Amino acid sequence: MKVFFQKAKKVWKLISFLLLVVITFVYAMFQGGFVSWFLFISFLPFALYAFLVMIYPLQDFEVTRTINQEKYRAGDRLVGTITLRRTVPVPLAFLLVEEVLPNNLLFCQQTKQAKRILFPWFKSTVTIQYALDRLPRGEHTLTGIRLVTGDFLGLVEKERVIELDRHFLVYPNYVEMTYRQHENKFDQGSTSSRMKMVRDTSMTVGVREYQPGDRFSWIDWKASARRNDIMTKEFEQQQSHDVMLFLDRSQSASFESVVSYSAALTKAILKYGSQVGLVSVGEDRSIFSLRSGEEQFAGIYYHLAKIQPNCKRDFSKVIEMEIGKFQPTVTFVFLTGKLTKGMAESLEKLSSRHLHLEVHLTKDVGVRVTKEELACMDLLKRRNIFVKTIYPSKPAADVISEVS
Repeated sequence: MKVFFQKAKKVWKLISFLLLVVITFVYAMFQGGFVSWFLFISFLPFALYAFLVMIYPLQDFEVTRTINQEKYRAGDRLVGTITLRRTVPVPLAFLLVEEVLPNNLLFCQQTKQAKRILFPWFKSTVTIQYALDRLPRGEHTLTGIRLVTGDFLGLVEKERVIELDRHFLVYPNYVEMTYRQHENKFDQGSTSSRMKMVRDTSMTVGVREYQPGDRFSWIDWKASARRNDIMTKEFEQQQSHDVMLFLDRSQSASFESVVSYSAALTKAILKYGSQVGLVSVGEDRSIFSLRSGEEQFAGIYYHLAKIQPNCKRDFSKVIEMEIGKFQPTVTFVFLTGKLTKGMAESLEKLSSRHLHLEVHLTKDVGVRVTKEELACMDLLKRRNIFVKTIYPSKPAADVISEVS
C-alpha cells in the first residue's frame, strides 16, 4: 500500500507539472497582453529545468562509502565518508544524501548528521562525512545510501537508493582487571587453599605432621607409632584451576554489563594462566570447551560481540542441563544480571555434589540489588557458594569495582 501511494504521488506531480505548463500557455494565448505572456515566459525556465531534472538519470552517480575502522568497541565513534561522482554535469539545485541506518543505530548521537542537503550545481565530485557516537555492541549492517533531488518548485522529485552493504561488528567494551582465585575449603577442618588440589593418592612422596583438614585415611599409623605423634602421608599434588563460565542470556536491564564483564573476566583468567570455557545458550547454543591462549579469547570475544538476550528458557534450566557435561573439578562461574529464586534453588541442589560454584551478579552503576536477590544471596552463602556483586566502572575510573 505504501509503494502504491508513493507511485501515485509521483504520477500526480507529473500531471500537475504538465497541467501548469498547459494552463499558463492557454492563458497567454487566449488572454493575450503583457501580463499573461510575462507569466508564461517567467514560468518557462522553471518548467524547462523541471523537465531537465525529470530526464536526468540518478544512475549517473557513482557512490562509494568508507568507514574509519575495521573493528569497534562499544562506545566508539564511527566516521563514515560518502563520495559521489558523476559524468554528466547537470546543474542540481539541491541533493539530499542520506545514509540508510539500521534500527539499532538510529538512536546513536550524531555529531555530524547522516542526512545532509547539498547544493552541488555543476560539481562532478561531492564528499560528505557523518559521525555516529557511542556505538552499541552487536552486529550491524549499513544497507545503502539514499539520493533525492528535484526542481525549484517541487514539481518534480527524483529518488534513488543505492544498495551498498557494509557489515561490521562492535565488540563489547571492557577494562583490564586482575583475576584472583577464590579460596577453596577442604572436606574437613578450616584450612583454606588458593589452588584446587588434586591429590594422586597412589603416589606417596613422604610423611608430615597432621594438620587440620587432613583426611582420616591419610594417616600413616606406622610412622605415627614410631614418632609418637600423628603423621599423615604426603601425596604428590597436581594443581589445576580451570574455569567454566555460564552466561545468562535471558532479558535483563544489565545484560550489556554482563557481556562486558564476561569479556574482561575471560581475558583476566587467561592472563592468569588458567584454562577457560564458556556456555552460552539462547536461540543458539554455543559451547566453548576449556582452552587457553589468545585464540580462545578471540573466539569467545567474537561470540560476545554477536549475542543477544534471546534465551526463552530459564537460566536455572540451562544450568541443570549443561553442568553435568563437565568435570566436577572445574570451577563453575555463573554470570547473570538478575538473581532469581529458581536459580538459587538449582545452585543449592548442586552444592550437595561438592562442586566449586561462584555467582557473579552484574549491575549497572546506580542500580541496587533487589530484596529478592539479597535473600537469594543469603541462601547461597549459607551453602558455601561464593557470591559477589559486580559494578562496572564509571567512565572516569579505569577499574572494575567488586563488592563481595
